[in-house]
Amino acid sequence: MIEASTQAIEAFDTLVRTRRSVRGFLDKPVPDSVMQQIFETARWSPSGTNVQPWDVCVASGEVTKALRAGFISRAKNKEKIVTDHAPDGRLDDLWRERKRACARALYNAMGIEWEDKAGRASAAFRNSEFFDAPHVVFLGMHEDFGTQTAADVGMFAQTLMLAMTAHGVASCAQGSLRNYPDFVRSTFGLDDKIKILFGISFGYEDDKVPANTARTERAPLEEIVKFLG
Repeated sequence: MIEASTQAIEAFDTLVRTRRSVRGFLDKPVPDSVMQQIFETARWSPSGTNVQPWDVCVASGEVTKALRAGFISRAKNKEKIVTDHAPDGRLDDLWRERKRACARALYNAMGIEWEDKAGRASAAFRNSEFFDAPHVVFLGMHEDFGTQTAADVGMFAQTLMLAMTAHGVASCAQGSLRNYPDFVRSTFGLDDKIKILFGISFGYEDDKVPANTARTERAPLEEIVKFLG
């Protein structure tokens, strides 16, 4: 049994609240020794029956540059997006408003008016540039797994990003990095049965990028959790 300590509780609470999506990185690679520590921690993530379904592919250096160029080219040429998994359906007002609030926070930080469609498109395009991050990790799983197991990959991603935060490494999880899965599979030499769920750009934060001043809130506890008994 793990005994809770005030210090450990406060440290973990701070870690979770400190982690956020960073959308502007320095041209400074994460040292290999730090990278190894981060992913060593992440591999201890939980999964149903310990199946460890995640397929993790990390790009650095010239590989990152090639992937970025490929995503940029495909986005500019408006290449048809064919993802491995179906996107979300139409969202109800509650979730749609949360998405809009997040977008407003980002646009306000960048000085983009809501009516500025060109500005909003430019901000969205930054996803294809990996926000200039020196590293990107793609998370996938075998096609035999379904939604239940995708949740396991999500737990891996959270553990990974918290480990990054603990080491002073910033990150941004991006659903858009699943847009061209065949390109990702080709780059990493993956079997066609490995399906890409999403990606995470990471590196050291550039605190001079306006987008990095954006902050989002969370729904109050009573709105998302039901306590009975």
